[in-house]
Amino acid sequence: QVQLVESGGGLVQPGESLRLSCAASGSIFSIYAMGWYRQAPGKQRELVAAVTSGGSTNYADSVKGRFTISRDNAKNTVYLQMNSLKPEDTAVYYCNANIITSNWASGNYWGQGTQVTVSS
Repeated sequence: QVQLVESGGGLVQPGESLRLSCAASGSIFSIYAMGWYRQAPGKQRELVAAVTSGGSTNYADSVKGRFTISRDNAKNTVYLQMNSLKPEDTAVYYCNANIITSNWASGNYWGQGTQVTVSS
């Protein structure tokens, strides 16, 4: 069984920063891509940023230059540093990972979500 546990969400004012963390645990053999998605009320879930096991990154245009994704492969953890936050960044943020388990099963896993609210 594999779990993704997120932390770091909260309420901040515009221009402030937050750092999200997501740790994968369980019967993991290998993790390929890890990423962050978000879903605002009334909108579809969208990709925010992703990072491969080799360190290649991909960002949504709306967060380029403000958000930075990174991962610690030894800890099976992915981070999202969010700077210069805007009200439009308000959403539930979900961690995602493509994982090969110890019994060679491949799966796409999601965290439970963490709320980020940017408001004055």
